[in-house]
Amino acid sequence: MTNKASGRKASLARGRESQAARRPATAQANGGGEPIVVYFEDMRLVRDLLGDYDANLAVLEDRLGVEAVVNGNAVALRGPDVACATAKQVLEQLYARLAQGEMIGVGEVVGAIRHVRAYVPGDDASSYAEAPAAQQIRTRKRLITARTPAQSAYLDSLKRNDLVFATGPAGTGKTYLAVAFAAACLESGKCDRLILSRPAVEAGERLGFLPGDMREKVDPYLRPLYDALYDVLPPERVERGLAAGVIEIAPLAFMRGRTLSHAIVILDEAQNCTPVQIKMALTRLGDESKMIVTGDPTQVDLPTGKDSGLLEAINILQGIEEIDHIAFTKADVVRRELVGRIVEAYESVPHRGGRP
Repeated sequence: MTNKASGRKASLARGRESQAARRPATAQANGGGEPIVVYFEDMRLVRDLLGDYDANLAVLEDRLGVEAVVNGNAVALRGPDVACATAKQVLEQLYARLAQGEMIGVGEVVGAIRHVRAYVPGDDASSYAEAPAAQQIRTRKRLITARTPAQSAYLDSLKRNDLVFATGPAGTGKTYLAVAFAAACLESGKCDRLILSRPAVEAGERLGFLPGDMREKVDPYLRPLYDALYDVLPPERVERGLAAGVIEIAPLAFMRGRTLSHAIVILDEAQNCTPVQIKMALTRLGDESKMIVTGDPTQVDLPTGKDSGLLEAINILQGIEEIDHIAFTKADVVRRELVGRIVEAYESVPHRGGRP
């Protein structure tokens, strides 16, 4: 590390120390009752909980409107009763996740706040309820925790049902969590195969004249599925699975005439399926298999004159046992906050972002 970088780092550290030193006086000046003090056993985990230069703690303070003062392995919280109770739950849940081996960053802090806040009944501290722990998936590569109540409901539904539809805007984790769940099932022996499919429809670009063989031509359509798969499994496991046919990534057209048994099947970008195509896909489901169908009905890339079959299928199958539908909203966007604002802006303008 250069002297310049070292100096900058030391300066930041001194700034945080100075800020922390001023907090008790500020908190006292703001009034309020006795602070809520949260104690933790492992100082190493506490350092990870607070983040570099207390970045995680700063997010907690900013989002919940509380003041947090760190003293060794204890964090004192002062502010509105419900906000402090929420902050306490968030810190305890994040600490438990660190103890499980999960890495915690600003995104995880924001997600935990979202999840706990969903169970806050308002400003009435007397009726405040403990939020349940977020649903989790453990793959060989990482531990993945739901960042919103809708994501927790999604993971719970995937465990209980054999056909799950997930709809909503980009960045809500529909595909990523589906792939993570499927990978975990494959690793634990709950299924024999993992099949990921998409309709080969261009999002406004013409890719049909790309050089190469069939796989090289269809790979651009399926790349997001590869990306999610490599993110949750070691590369060598993915390569072995692809070579052995245990993991299959193929365009939807390749599903016709097949019966998919003892498998987890993911149909991604299903808003680009016609009613005939989506019926064909759904009827491929064989014994001991699950199917996850994801899509964003506001981003239809089908040619003019062709209708999407996604919402039609959801309506037709509504109420059937072992079939569920999880509807994500812009409040569930976890990719980054800017994506949420982009989604909100497009939703405010009629007939933008694809045909409804």
